[in-house]
Amino acid sequence: MIRVLIADDQAMVRTGFRMILDTQDDIEVIADVPDGVTAVSKARELRPDVCLLDIRMPGLDGLQVTKQLAGPGVADPCKVVVVTTFDLDEYVHTALRNGASGFLLKDAGPALLIEAVRAAHRGDALVSPQITVRLLKHFDGAAKRDVNAPKEPLTARELDVVRATARGLTNNEIGAELYLSLSTVKTHLASVQSKVGARNRVEIAAWAWRSGLMDG
Repeated sequence: MIRVLIADDQAMVRTGFRMILDTQDDIEVIADVPDGVTAVSKARELRPDVCLLDIRMPGLDGLQVTKQLAGPGVADPCKVVVVTTFDLDEYVHTALRNGASGFLLKDAGPALLIEAVRAAHRGDALVSPQITVRLLKHFDGAAKRDVNAPKEPLTARELDVVRATARGLTNNEIGAELYLSLSTVKTHLASVQSKVGARNRVEIAAWAWRSGLMDG
């Protein structure tokens, strides 16, 4: 059972998300809260498998909550999916730096909401192609000055996997496209994470955009 915490200051959004997720046999909403301060305390108390966080909330916003639950230096980070609107690109940039492992558009619909929760739980975070291409391009241009060089060069196959990840493909989709087994894809991603200092696949995707790997 995937245990989920929902944090959103709009009661209708929380109710809607809860109704959608509670229809699934493998998902249980264990709490829904209206503000960031309560989200942090409840997450630390209940240890949900996945936190769905709105960005605009009173007390602490979703970006601050993400940093406290999943950010650099957090000993036992939670898996966080940030719920965002499509036009607030800078928020996604900050959420990524603060440790978010997935992004969901607020109007994405029930199927993507369910898949985002399942993907985050299995470590295969949902970064939809439209979000990937539209938003992770923020790591292009001037941001390239900040990119870290890999500790070791990436192999040709690892580069293929990274490019596919940065396009928003899941592990299963990467395997199908590159004719690799699921375990081989996961092995490549683990190796890349170590080489580029990424904590999750979203940071791998960001590294790909920032390093210029997706140019052209």
